[in-house]
Amino acid sequence: MEHKTLVRNAGKVSFGTMLSRTVGYIRDMLVANLFGAGIFADAFYAAFRIPNLFRRIFGEGSFSAAFVPVFSKYLHTKERSETQKFLNIVFTALVLILVVISILGVFFAPALVKIMTWGFNAEQMRLTIELTRLMFPFVFFICLAAFLLAILNTLHSFFFSAFAPSMLSFSEIFYMLAVAPVLVSDSQIKGLAISVIIGGALHFFIQYPKLKNLDWHLKFKLDLKHPGIKKITLLMVPSLIGLSVDQINAFVDTNCASFLSLGSVTSLYYSNRVMQLPLAVFGLAFASVSLPAMSKAYAQKDMVTFKKSLNYSVRFTIFTLLPAASGLMAIGLPIIKILFEHGKFTVAASIMTDNALFYYSLGLPAYAAAKIFANAFYSFQDTKTPVKTAIWAMILHVFLCISLMRPMGVGGLAFATALSSYFNVTVLAIYLRKCIGNLGLKQVIFSSFKSLIASIITAVVAWNACKVSDNLFICVPIAIFCAILAFVASAYILKSEELKTIKSVFNR
Repeated sequence: MEHKTLVRNAGKVSFGTMLSRTVGYIRDMLVANLFGAGIFADAFYAAFRIPNLFRRIFGEGSFSAAFVPVFSKYLHTKERSETQKFLNIVFTALVLILVVISILGVFFAPALVKIMTWGFNAEQMRLTIELTRLMFPFVFFICLAAFLLAILNTLHSFFFSAFAPSMLSFSEIFYMLAVAPVLVSDSQIKGLAISVIIGGALHFFIQYPKLKNLDWHLKFKLDLKHPGIKKITLLMVPSLIGLSVDQINAFVDTNCASFLSLGSVTSLYYSNRVMQLPLAVFGLAFASVSLPAMSKAYAQKDMVTFKKSLNYSVRFTIFTLLPAASGLMAIGLPIIKILFEHGKFTVAASIMTDNALFYYSLGLPAYAAAKIFANAFYSFQDTKTPVKTAIWAMILHVFLCISLMRPMGVGGLAFATALSSYFNVTVLAIYLRKCIGNLGLKQVIFSSFKSLIASIITAVVAWNACKVSDNLFICVPIAIFCAILAFVASAYILKSEELKTIKSVFNR
């Protein structure tokens, strides 16, 4: 029953995420068409990474990982009035912190940009600083939106919170279609930065009515001495590095890419965006539902359910992401050409983007599995262990980036990310097994081996099916459809348990 509940909830997140990411790709296509892979796009995406780092720390990252287990404990062990008071106090404290961060971010933007983009020339640096200052208020709204998302997920409301991020894309799309055409290039990119702030605000305000429908609300109530605030703070401090490791690695990637050829920063961004679709739809969907599930099981001292939720989340994530990775590696270039090779986005930019996508895709299962294993530690309020593994993974990532960037270009930076992620998930699994005992890793390995065989078949089918026509808009959809059929058939022949669960949920 736990398996079906996880799959059903993850399905809601996947569907909402799929819709949101689809709108996001339309946005990315418009940005690629308008700005290509030149100075404006490089400056915009470099600037966007800075507020995005704070989003990961005080939004979907460290704060969320610390907040959800504490909120779950209040929800299942305290009176409703006490839980509501806890939410109000956390909301107030978060608002105050985000106001301060937003003001300081605007003031210290030059220093932050120089740290991140050493390789940019004076003109690129100037533009990136301006865009960073324009976009920094985005941190305030998007972190509050992530706070609502964490509450809704803990209350088992998954679909709407997964779809809400599309508000950022809708804001940018409206701007590029209705406003940007009447502006000159320099003003166009600055207007795009302003549309990011509007999108962040919409992301927050569209979720709040859903919270009220569930009979919860947010009011200002200041009490920095509340035990819940103290607990979250204690959990957050060590996890700042642990859960922000991806963003810190992204900073390293951007910095290294700024020393490579023009367009490298943009190529890294677009390749990461393509890779993020299956990661978000399948991997992070399970990560989103596994944290509340494991937190609830631990709060109720049900370690059997805790381990089952962990084991199946990892197995199902690998089951879905291995074929996705093999498919992107096989037909990544045609997909990139369809999505981005329009207007000012050239063939050379597509090839560079595919180079990074190939190596990013190698790490897909590791990115998601690491998140789930880290969630296991967070669910029983151990934020120190993931920090230890994250620090070592980050050091390895920096070493690999410096070693591989020259011989492999942007592909080397992506490969460094993949390798350090596999190191991270391996060490996390070892530590977790020592902490709570048997995790059923033999079952995970056996299931993964079946998925690997099916994924290799999937890649071969996708590669050959993509050759049926010279028209990409015909051959790519055919290749994807044939690849899905090949994987399902292979998984059926191999008697994969995960496929049986999907079938039973769909039948229901």
